[in-house]
Amino acid sequence: MTTPSHHTAASSAAPQLHTDAFIPYMRNVTRCEASLRELNLMWRLIESSAKMNCPQEAHAILPMMAATRAGFEQLEQDLVHSMVHQSVTGVMAALATQAQNVIDTLVRNLYERTADVGFLATDSMLCRYVAGLADGVGVQERLRAYRSKYTVYNEILLVGLDGTVLAQTDGDSPVEGSQDPLLARTLQSSSYVETFRATDLRPHQTHALIYSQRMLHPQTGEPIGVLCLSFDFDGEMRGIFGARAAGLQGSNNGVRSVGLLVNGSGQVLASSDPHWIGADSPVPTYHNNAPSLHIHAGRTYLVQTAASAGYQGYPGPDGWQGQIMIPVEQAFANQSQHLLEQLDPYVAQGLLAHAHRFCPPLHAIITAADTIRRVVWNGQVMTAGDTPDNGSDGTRLQAVLEQIGETGARTNEVFTQSIRALYDTVLNAALRDNTLLSRLLVDLLDRNLYERANDCRWWALTPQLPALLQAVQRGQATDAQVQQVCAQLSHIHSLYTVYSQLVVYDRSGRIVATSLRGETPAGAPAGWQNTTDDALQHPLLDQSIEADTLTQVLALSGPQAYHVSPWRPSALESRQAPTYAYHAALRSDDGQVLGGIGLVFNAERELQAMLDSAVPHNPATADNATRVLYLDRQGQVLASTDAAQPVGSRMPLPADLLQLPVGQSAARAMVHAGQYCIVAATTGSGYREFKRSDGYREEVLAVAVQPFGAEQEDAIAAVRRRSTCIDSMAPAQGGQQQLREMATFFVGSSLMALDAACVLEALPAAAIAPVSAGRIPHCVGTMARRSRGALTGYVWVFDLNALLHGKSTRVTAQSQVIVLEHAGRRLGLLVSDLQGVARFANSQVIPAPAMAPTQHRLVDALVKANGGSLLIQCLSAAALLHTLQGQANGTAASASNGLPTA
Repeated sequence: MTTPSHHTAASSAAPQLHTDAFIPYMRNVTRCEASLRELNLMWRLIESSAKMNCPQEAHAILPMMAATRAGFEQLEQDLVHSMVHQSVTGVMAALATQAQNVIDTLVRNLYERTADVGFLATDSMLCRYVAGLADGVGVQERLRAYRSKYTVYNEILLVGLDGTVLAQTDGDSPVEGSQDPLLARTLQSSSYVETFRATDLRPHQTHALIYSQRMLHPQTGEPIGVLCLSFDFDGEMRGIFGARAAGLQGSNNGVRSVGLLVNGSGQVLASSDPHWIGADSPVPTYHNNAPSLHIHAGRTYLVQTAASAGYQGYPGPDGWQGQIMIPVEQAFANQSQHLLEQLDPYVAQGLLAHAHRFCPPLHAIITAADTIRRVVWNGQVMTAGDTPDNGSDGTRLQAVLEQIGETGARTNEVFTQSIRALYDTVLNAALRDNTLLSRLLVDLLDRNLYERANDCRWWALTPQLPALLQAVQRGQATDAQVQQVCAQLSHIHSLYTVYSQLVVYDRSGRIVATSLRGETPAGAPAGWQNTTDDALQHPLLDQSIEADTLTQVLALSGPQAYHVSPWRPSALESRQAPTYAYHAALRSDDGQVLGGIGLVFNAERELQAMLDSAVPHNPATADNATRVLYLDRQGQVLASTDAAQPVGSRMPLPADLLQLPVGQSAARAMVHAGQYCIVAATTGSGYREFKRSDGYREEVLAVAVQPFGAEQEDAIAAVRRRSTCIDSMAPAQGGQQQLREMATFFVGSSLMALDAACVLEALPAAAIAPVSAGRIPHCVGTMARRSRGALTGYVWVFDLNALLHGKSTRVTAQSQVIVLEHAGRRLGLLVSDLQGVARFANSQVIPAPAMAPTQHRLVDALVKANGGSLLIQCLSAAALLHTLQGQANGTAASASNGLPTA
């Protein structure tokens, strides 16, 4: 089984995607593309207008506009391509996961059939009857008893060497004899034979899936006939497709897609909707090429086909594959569910900080968008204080500046919306994939444990077992009889390897026979039987089973009833690992309970195998690989791929996830174990009658946890920063109102400002060169400045948060360096993020309260913005330089030079 995350991860080696073929089907992408093209055109018009109407006055802003336009053109292409790529790969990944689940679920089920037919073909009563050594009394009842426990079969037949049907269970479809070649092929084979097609053994069906095994003479060992188990193929496929539909209820694709089982030639063997695509139809298949469109019956589809990797060495029927097809016009309909609006903003921002890990294209888009925001901010700073003179050129320049401000604001809005749409697509895919994974895991578990409940009840009908207990009751049991039953249990164990121990016990709970040490010797052939005296030396013999288990077994109402021990360590196997043990009563001919049979499920190995097969281990992605677990209702871990949550530990999940109703799923983005994660959970609902109508209840949850990165301390501050808006005053008209232009930015979560006239530009903090500054306090390195690609000099960079609050700034993708100039000196200030350039009336600016008498206060004023609801701290450039100069002079390294000159 391939984990969904393997499909969604971007790869440089991935096949080339032709985006133009998919854009017409994606309304959100076409809307985004139109907005981006409109903005691109606006920037071009503004640049052209400035060049033509006021080239001299606009010379300072033209490089900024050229940089904006160039970056915008590339960003437009990248953003549209990434939105299409993520949408297509998200849909294809979902289809691939569903197709994989279809074939893997079926193959795991059919693996059990290969063991069943091999075991039943050795049943002593049936073999004696087919060999002519016994009459048919009880044979029909025995076959029906088997079918009543293994409800996956719709027919069981015993066929003689000449093709005569000697016994069958389906009275509604009588068969006297058969000429099917599968009989001769089975008689010549020492193993099972798997056949799927029309056959005279099932005359009223268009096809049948038959598992056949030859039967051997009890005395001579020669072939005497064939046992045929007819699998309920149509019913099983309805169940698989029904589970898939239930899991997709409410999802984007839902029942818009059709599930198929196809053979190696692309012919449909089973369909979730025969009216849509019927059986025997030839359909196109798809295997890991570039996503492309496929036409079937005049309609265009996206297709995913998946083959099984096999299970326990069983490959499944030759060429069988799961396949999902969805009409392309439905694949992207209503794709965005606005999940970000439902998400805790802190978690959303924290996840976004790790976009480089879970969606590199999204990270690249955010980086490019931040670059253009910085360029626009620099343009606003560059033009701050430029007011029109009495000439026409000044008026034209002012018009250009106003257009830059308006278009810059619109650009930021479009970027934000587009990134959110892309982010929403990626997040939705992660939630969906992990939900599908959790549903697959509970389905695998329920189907597996269904077989365990069947095994214990069927093996309880083995005649030799109650015969041994009756001999024990009379005190007549011999070592040879005990050894024979132990050998029989060992033979069963060699076929059904999911158990760690099989035991038979009497009414007092005393164990009288075991399957030896619960393991088949390495290299032992199929059908291996131990005939040594080791059975008589096994430490479990004469030990007792748990008292509560014995009480339950003795009270079982009939041959259809069984008991499962609670999840706990079992005294019946050496590792003492927690597990389930399956028990059925052994009865005399008159129905009296003589004791029981117990099957200890090897949960430690088998549950782990289920989890590992669903999410293969990849050391290269171990840090952010999806972890999967089985839990009980209290959050106790039954099995896990997460080293931090071993078996027996408690997983701290929200109560509503642990208490999900039976058969229901839920998924969310949340903080778990210090990581931003997608967490999905599904509660098992049983399989067929198991846990549904047979009286047994044990609710297990499957949980998938996909981590994306460590919790970010400043995520809340980042959310507040990006949600802060400032209402800027309109430009002064006729000199009636004096306005101050302020460059605003964030230090942590604090909004601050500097007079825009003393700000030169902002540069990305990632470009800081961390060189020594002679231990100057708060200095974090130098920053190179360039103009038109040429190096123009360096500035020293100081951590403003450390200077103001004594706490170092954590550099993130949003961190910036603001370069300011005052009194001929230049320096850089490390800040958390940029906000914008705004105009404020003088009446909005008030002196900052003095906490202590000082001539050089760093914060010397406050701006009452947004009607007084927002206070902005105004920094004094002169005080900053004076303070840093004084600190520099106080160090030994720079006592003679003062503040370093860059």
